[in-house]
This record gives sequence, C-alpha cells and structure tokens, in this order.
Amino acid sequence: MLSLTRKTAYGLIAMAHLARQGGHKVSARKIARENHLPVSLVMNVMKRLCAGGYVKSVRGAEGGYTLSRRPEDIILGPLLDEIEGTVEDARCKRGDDGLAPRPPGQPCPDADTCPHADPVHRVHRKLRDFLQNVALADIMSSRNDTSRPAAAGSGASDAPKETEDDA
Repeated sequence: MLSLTRKTAYGLIAMAHLARQGGHKVSARKIARENHLPVSLVMNVMKRLCAGGYVKSVRGAEGGYTLSRRPEDIILGPLLDEIEGTVEDARCKRGDDGLAPRPPGQPCPDADTCPHADPVHRVHRKLRDFLQNVALADIMSSRNDTSRPAAAGSGASDAPKETEDDA
C-alpha cells in the first residue's frame, strides 16, 4: 500500500496542530514536543510551509506559527506538493523506447496511450484528483470518527446494489 513520507506526515500533523489552536501562535518546538516529533524536521517543514504561504511566522519571545488560511481553504493536493515538491508520474519509459525522454516536472505526453504505465498513470491521476477535493478541515475530525471525505463523483449511486441473492 502507498504511504506518506515522514516529511509529509510531519507537515500534516503540524498543520492540524496549528488548526486546532484557533489562531494562537505556536512554536515549532512546541508542535514537535506535543506530537513526539523530531524538532529539526518539524522546523524544516515549517520553513517550507511558511515559504509556500500556508503558515505565517512571527519571530521573537512571543512568536510562533499560525495558519495563513482557514483549514477549510487549505487543499491537500497543493499542500502536499509544497511539502514534498511536485510528485512525478510513474517512471517514464520514453527514453528506453528511443523517444526523447520527458523533461523532469513535465507531464508525460504519452500518458493516455502509454502501454507501459497506463494503469499506474490512472492511479496517480485518481489520487491527485482525490487530493484536490480534500481540505485540511476534512482530516481534522475527532479520532473516533472513521468517516472519510467523499471524493468527487462519489455518492449513493456508486454503492453496490443489493440483490435478492445477497439477502
């Protein structure tokens, strides 16, 4: 199964921590301490989030970090890109097939017809689409809440239908 990198996990934990503070400033050290995370890694992630405009930083004895937007307005797709850098599509085989290799950071021009990675590209696109529809607020529900945010296009009509044979 897919998993998040530590950097991404720490970034999400830090963002959720800030969101729960209701606009009060919190230091990276406090975020790290209260969530049992390495201080140096939290500091690095916070710098990146600050540079990306997701958090505001106030220096000094009373300083710390706050969210720069409401949790409802922070979409996970771009947030994760900021933390990790843009996630590349599956390894492109263009160079292996004698075609000019795909430039780094550019979408594969053959993604729709690639015989090597089409299923992988589809999964990647679906994950990216899903993350474009999930806000930070959506992942901040109580720990006992096991509901998941609905992906675009999901609904009751997507559920399997019960038949007489199932009853």
